[in-house]
Amino acid sequence: MIARLNRSYRGMRLGTRLALGLGALALVVFAVVGSALTMYMRDYLSAQLNEQLRIAQVAQSKSIADYGTLKGKKYYRWYYAVYDMASGSPVLRKPEDPADVPKDIDDFTLVAKAQAGRKAELVRTEQLKGAGQYRLRACEVEPGVVLVSAAPMDDIEDTVGRLITVQVVTFLLALTALVVFGRAMLRRGLKPLSDMAHTARGITSHDLTDSARLPVRHDNRDGGPEVEELRTAFNTMLEHIDDALAVRTEAEQRLRRFVADASHELRTPLMSVRGYADLFQYAAAHSPEERDKHLARLRAEAARMGTLLDDLLMLARLDAADVETPLRREETDLVELVHQAADGFRARRPDHPLTVATGTDRVRLALDPLRVRQVLDNLLTNAAVHTPPGTKVCLEVAVEADTAEVRVTDSGPGIPADDQERVFDRFYRVDKARSRDRGGSGLGLAVAHSLVRAHGGTIDLTSAPGATTFTVRFPLGGVARAGLRGVGAVDQVLS
Repeated sequence: MIARLNRSYRGMRLGTRLALGLGALALVVFAVVGSALTMYMRDYLSAQLNEQLRIAQVAQSKSIADYGTLKGKKYYRWYYAVYDMASGSPVLRKPEDPADVPKDIDDFTLVAKAQAGRKAELVRTEQLKGAGQYRLRACEVEPGVVLVSAAPMDDIEDTVGRLITVQVVTFLLALTALVVFGRAMLRRGLKPLSDMAHTARGITSHDLTDSARLPVRHDNRDGGPEVEELRTAFNTMLEHIDDALAVRTEAEQRLRRFVADASHELRTPLMSVRGYADLFQYAAAHSPEERDKHLARLRAEAARMGTLLDDLLMLARLDAADVETPLRREETDLVELVHQAADGFRARRPDHPLTVATGTDRVRLALDPLRVRQVLDNLLTNAAVHTPPGTKVCLEVAVEADTAEVRVTDSGPGIPADDQERVFDRFYRVDKARSRDRGGSGLGLAVAHSLVRAHGGTIDLTSAPGATTFTVRFPLGGVARAGLRGVGAVDQVLS
């Protein structure tokens, strides 16, 4: 039974449960107040009755002492008994009227005997046989004479009973009104919470797989500061969900673009390999020169595809750096790496004059020399691929504050402003018409950006017609340096 009531209570709405809780609390309050009021009223009426007995006995004692009679000093339904105590035992005097004493006077005799020798008056409440409950009071009229008076307590009990009845009826009506009107007021006060629940249910009607934003918000500002605080938290939660959906949507779109671009980039060399393989099959019986030509093209396309796959693998490992760190750091002289990259660039790109400005000092950092060299090669190659022959390229190393900077700068036509924010995106090309023909896959700058970030550094671009600069910064914290006066900064100008 208790378990069933508990389940029923838990199934009620919050407003109903709060109203019932307030009703139970009010019932306890009413019970305490009613009990206290009843006890006070009973004690007050009892004190009044005692005072009435005292006043009556004062007049009666005087009448007995003066005239030896109680005539004219009696009250309706009261009892009176006069005892002589000369012999030490109470002896009842003959009453003036037989109705002055009850049929059973044992309680009167006991009270008179107890009063003998006492200075203060004795008051007791007794249940007289056949008469009901009475308040008995004994007093000494004169030495050896004791008067015992008894007043009925029916009026007190009737008054207290009526008071209890009025209290119960009044409290029940007040309790009912409190529960009914309290529930209505609570429902009105909790309506903003219901509106929030309706808003939350409205989210389920939206397709979150295709939507990057939640068009629902809770705008009702009723309910007071507590509800307003909850509404703000609710809307903030929706904003966070919106941000998470936007990030997820952007990640999915980037993944789709990445898969599409990777498939497209891999398809081109694969088709070339297949075409040259067919040509080689049909031309195998021809001259050795024709065969060697086809084999060279096959090797070139295979090498191109291998480079693309290596870049994709490197990016994947950098994306999962928390699981597998693709860097092998060691103390490395950044100036020496810059000179090595410059020598390789001059050998590969003799049509682009290169200037190196590093000073004579060494800059030793905790780097992965192979990967930093890859960053420098990618930036230099990018400068050569996107600028016409004869374009000057400058490679600089410097120390700025707590960073080592390497700057690669070219004097080409520059990068359009709309493309500057996306040059580090994967498979993104500024010159979409010629980049693939020149061997670019659109991954060089993305790989460089990821490798620099893996080292805890940054890479930035500034470009204008005639000057494009890529700046790579590595932190100097925890670095062993010798003869430090300049640290690597790479400026590359792309066009």
